[in-house]
Amino acid sequence: MEFKELGIIPSILSVLFEQNYITPTPIQSQTIPEGLKGRDILGLAQTGTGKTASFAIPTLQHLSKNKRLGHNNQIRALVLTPTRELAIQVHDSFETYGRNVPQKSAVIFGGVRQGKQVNELKRGVDILVATPGRLLDLIQQGYVDISKIEIFVLDEADRMLDMGFINDIRKIIKLIPIKKQTMLFSATMPKEMESITKSLLVDPAIVTVTPVSSTVDTIRQSLFYVDQKNKINMLADFITESKTGSILVFARTKHGSDKIVKELAKKNIVAKAIHGNKSQGARQSALDKFKKKEIRALVATDIASRGIDIDQLEYVINFDLPETPETYVHRIGRTGRAGKEGVAISFCSFQEKHLLKAIEKLIKKEIEVIENPKYPMIDETIKEKGRKQRPRRQESHNNSQQKPETSQSKKLNHKSQNNKNNPANVSRQSNRPKHKDISNTSKNRNFGRGVKKK
Repeated sequence: MEFKELGIIPSILSVLFEQNYITPTPIQSQTIPEGLKGRDILGLAQTGTGKTASFAIPTLQHLSKNKRLGHNNQIRALVLTPTRELAIQVHDSFETYGRNVPQKSAVIFGGVRQGKQVNELKRGVDILVATPGRLLDLIQQGYVDISKIEIFVLDEADRMLDMGFINDIRKIIKLIPIKKQTMLFSATMPKEMESITKSLLVDPAIVTVTPVSSTVDTIRQSLFYVDQKNKINMLADFITESKTGSILVFARTKHGSDKIVKELAKKNIVAKAIHGNKSQGARQSALDKFKKKEIRALVATDIASRGIDIDQLEYVINFDLPETPETYVHRIGRTGRAGKEGVAISFCSFQEKHLLKAIEKLIKKEIEVIENPKYPMIDETIKEKGRKQRPRRQESHNNSQQKPETSQSKKLNHKSQNNKNNPANVSRQSNRPKHKDISNTSKNRNFGRGVKKK
């Protein structure tokens, strides 16, 4: 089946041909015909399966074939996404597919000043792509009216729940009309989403493609056991020795992402990080440089990575294994798209073995382990649950081994006693332990060479 067989109007079809889109993905071939009929859609598919076109094409075609019922500034279609990056990505797709139709689209999201977004809304838009927080802010200020929309799309619904948007979604649902076409897309179907689905969808066409437990066959998965402290050295070696190809690195935390970038910089490797603490400008700049291949490595957290859509992403590296196994599938799904081959590499410390076990249970296969002679896993310390306690410094009550005083305490003693010869004011720097030299002195070896572990 080809796109020309799905009933798409020529003005949109011509753009698809210009983009060399000939054969639809499974979710597109099943969803677009039902969407063009005006049916509600429940699409269950993982990242990278072509979901955006599945709702963008029916939305554009419906609006172009049906006359506007309200005033010229009336919003006719609303698309909700969980993150700024994904909102921008979806809006770009609407701009591309809708190049030859008169419908206008706009995108609004938080993290930037609202003035430019408000001015665009005042000029009138047909399709609004939004994140929940900024949408509710502008609704409360009277800049947005969604009471007469004809189409409502909820994209990556499960991720919205993960990010705590459930209450915002419920508020938005109360503001939209009951009679409308609704298309909801999600990789998984958690219990909280079931109640929203029942209240939103009427006799939906249910399309399930590639369950979240499966990984694309074109992705070669491998694993290296390595101590946490040596992961950065292993990553640096890989970037240096692979020489070509874009590399998306996943870290568990925002702080961890920044730390990876700083440590790579010390090794003369340029990388950028994107996460929730970065400004929208910084995040978009880093993403643009990565897409243009001005930088090879982009370090991201799971939430910030939503919206990263790069057809030719050669490598995904799990610097930290994810806490939930489904996230692993989402991560590596960034590579191996559109039938192209991709490589997914995971760094696993001893303390992360339980996470690896959960991942392999979900995907129903063991990830190939590659021997790592340069940075073998040595640290097998069991990580205790709960807050980690620091060992208490041993102190003696003997006057000859008093605890070194701070400069502030010295000033207080000097002021109270006014005695230069007071022993309490004597510097005790000689008691401070010296730091060991922990610089890496190992010779360079080729990354990943060795024998596959049997």
